[in-house]
Amino acid sequence: MSSKPAVSPKAGLAAAVVAVSAGAILVRLSDAPSSVAAFYRVLFTTLPLAAIAAWRYRGEFARIRSRDLAFAVLSGVALAVHFAAWFESLRWTSVAASVTLVQAQPVFVSIGAWLLLRERVTRRMAAGIAVAVGGMASMSLGDFLAGVAVGPRPLYGNALALAGAVAAAGYVLAGRSLRQRISLIPYVTVVYGVCVVVLLAFVLAAGHPLTGYPAREWLLFAGLAVGPGLLGHTVLNWALAHLESSVVSVSLLGEPVGATLLAFALLSETPTPITIAGGCVVLAGIYVTATAAQS
Repeated sequence: MSSKPAVSPKAGLAAAVVAVSAGAILVRLSDAPSSVAAFYRVLFTTLPLAAIAAWRYRGEFARIRSRDLAFAVLSGVALAVHFAAWFESLRWTSVAASVTLVQAQPVFVSIGAWLLLRERVTRRMAAGIAVAVGGMASMSLGDFLAGVAVGPRPLYGNALALAGAVAAAGYVLAGRSLRQRISLIPYVTVVYGVCVVVLLAFVLAAGHPLTGYPAREWLLFAGLAVGPGLLGHTVLNWALAHLESSVVSVSLLGEPVGATLLAFALLSETPTPITIAGGCVVLAGIYVTATAAQS
């Protein structure tokens, strides 16, 4: 553990979860194409980190091995797919369903680690995965079959959210061992830089403009970078130096709860009973999987 910080790590962790929870609301409030919002979120998050990296960590970039650089590039591509899929999912399904499903990445990390890295899956992890998958199926199909779903195309939006979760798992798996050899700031600068380039390609391929948006949109782009980006994920990474990783990973289960409450208060979006029940099952499965993986 590090020396005792001036700010309580638990208080910082709670603030970070609140900041991350606001991400879905800011995306929903934006009228810009989802790929544009994702691009500017990552770009505005990357610029200050790149400046710090160039100032304090310049020599570390030259020491990154080509193999590690290749995995960092893969990690950045996966992160871009995650953001593009998740942001788009929020156009088609409820905030509650989208944020819960995309937060299921620990389940896919465990499956990917078993398939690709030959890591052992314990009975408790397998049970957690099974519970989470059952909850995902309930959330994705229950409202649709009942004909009371929230969102214009909930089944499509839920599928995009799940694709975002799979991509996030790829991001974690590609970079799993890199942080042991590369400092945080150089690592995220490379990964975020690749992510920005890939998202820019998505925007240009779709023919969306990069400029001409009203001031409100630029404030939302900046809010996505400062809130969920810098104050959310940066503080979460800081908290990892002072708290057990299991505490940090499980605390992220608060994001779907926070996002759902914010969507209810600010967007008047009430999730259906099936979404709530399925979300609880998914969160229970993620909790079992995440804690089993850390034990």
